[in-house]
Amino acid sequence: MTALSARGLNRATLDRQLLLRRHPLTAQEAVRRLAGLQGQAPLAPYVGLWSRLSAFEAGELSDLISRRAVVRAPAMRGTVHVLDAEDLIAFRSLFGPLLAGVLETNFRKNLGDAAPGELARYSAELLAERSLSRAAIGRALAPRWPAADPMALAYAATYLVPVVQVPPRGIWGKSAQATFAEAEAWLGRPLAATGPDAAGRLVLRYLAAFGPATVADAATWSGLTRLREVTDRLELRRLRGPDGAELLDLPDIALPDEDTPAPPRFLPEYDNLLLSHADRRRVIPHDRRPPLWPGSGATQGTLLIDGSWDALWKITGKGGSAGLAVTPFGALTATEETAVAEEGARLLAFTAPGQAPDIRFLPPV
Repeated sequence: MTALSARGLNRATLDRQLLLRRHPLTAQEAVRRLAGLQGQAPLAPYVGLWSRLSAFEAGELSDLISRRAVVRAPAMRGTVHVLDAEDLIAFRSLFGPLLAGVLETNFRKNLGDAAPGELARYSAELLAERSLSRAAIGRALAPRWPAADPMALAYAATYLVPVVQVPPRGIWGKSAQATFAEAEAWLGRPLAATGPDAAGRLVLRYLAAFGPATVADAATWSGLTRLREVTDRLELRRLRGPDGAELLDLPDIALPDEDTPAPPRFLPEYDNLLLSHADRRRVIPHDRRPPLWPGSGATQGTLLIDGSWDALWKITGKGGSAGLAVTPFGALTATEETAVAEEGARLLAFTAPGQAPDIRFLPPV
């Protein structure tokens, strides 16, 4: 059984995540290759794609969302992801029980006498007719269930019904509250039922984007349970991780050399790279938790240095200049600082074109 060092596992994961070099893929190809991008912060996927693609422009993803080729929808872990529409169609049914469980844990006590089945049917009809914000959903549902809290009803509707967040939410250069539509009505096609091989296909997609990985890693990324039963049915390669744990992988993917250089990469604050393994030491060599700041997701985030999360970044703008502050977790070498500054200048050219770049390194924290 092949054994991977910590550095080898890091480089393998970065390679799957398109972060060892920029790739000449379209935005839609990359969204599909990555099995979706975390989209809780509406503009974070734009920074995530910019860091991974050689010719990405913000308008490309905005156009895909507007054309409904890519959607913003609750999926893995019950959180909002930017997904290829075909993936939402194929896999959304897998996450129904997960989302229903989130509802039961957080909102059931405030739903009064609203039965989940009836609430789901009524909400699906409502959101198939028109897209609504959660506040508007609550107002529309409240007369039918007056004993329930309107916002609990609204959250229930978006957890029980397959929904998408519709534009202008998630469009570059625009700011808009989350507004929901019923997914099948938005896409004009039915979602696939949960077939016997759906979970297996999802695990294969996970390994292609995040592997090699353990069963626990796949469960952390997806939020699904009983995945050992799924992986036992798949033909997978088995490797040994740096701590001796068994890692699963696709049988036909070559692993990069562990000495492959990993250039600095600016990521949005909640990039899936940092969230999608039960054991995050392959990219997080400390005990810090990935931050989720309020805001659009395009003005601050995390920075990979030599493949590991070792700094934070924040963009500010004033007087025709765009400032980028980098806060490392430890001292940077002169070579690292130069490489970060060069990559930071490219980030500012993407997020604030035409403005003079001003890059500063703050003291380590």
